[in-house]
Amino acid sequence: MSQPVFPPVLVISGTGTDVGKTVVTAALAALAADRGLRVAVVKPVQTGELPGPAGDLSTVRRLSGVTATYELARFADPLSPEAAARTAGRPPLDLAGAAVAIKGVGADLILVEGAGGLLVRYDPAGSTIADLAAMLAAPVLVVTTPGLGTLNHTALTLEALGRRQLACAGVVIGAWPAAPGLAERANLTDLAVLAGGPLAGALPAGAAGLSRGAFLAMARAGLSPAFGGTFRGLDAG
Repeated sequence: MSQPVFPPVLVISGTGTDVGKTVVTAALAALAADRGLRVAVVKPVQTGELPGPAGDLSTVRRLSGVTATYELARFADPLSPEAAARTAGRPPLDLAGAAVAIKGVGADLILVEGAGGLLVRYDPAGSTIADLAAMLAAPVLVVTTPGLGTLNHTALTLEALGRRQLACAGVVIGAWPAAPGLAERANLTDLAVLAGGPLAGALPAGAAGLSRGAFLAMARAGLSPAFGGTFRGLDAG
């Protein structure tokens, strides 16, 4: 079996909030670290958390065992990065400076997890995680949901990537339900059509509650060979 070839930097974005980006990021980190790569995970902006150890990166560390994690800014209100900074009366994150900092991280693979969706505003000028991906010359992995509404959200996200000439590393379902309904099963076919090929993975709902060993096994089963997994698709029947 051929070995996966990870890009130096991979941006993980989503079709919206609460789609499973953090769990997908942790799964990518777990698989890469298990193959002996030096992995770093960067969260440019964490919102919705008070100062302290809690946050998306704590989840990544717990599930993957990767400890080289970097949070560049944090705002307490659960808003977009730009709105959260404005509400806090603080300057927003400088994405150009963030790109320089990320490029300086010493690792074989740097995973960059965005906040919310691809075009969520990070500053008053309207900068987005898509702009950061362009600065990093990094492909973007799109995390989406399986149910109603996902086709429109996914299509818009992929169209936005295409307009910006950003490479799409694939589409992953962030939380596949244990008992999928008609919409979820039908969307498997349509999401693959939108992605232009097979899905890059589908992680089960509730994966964040797994032990580290069980999480690694889940990540292997839930992500495609391109990321070190064995995922070949879900049964839509």
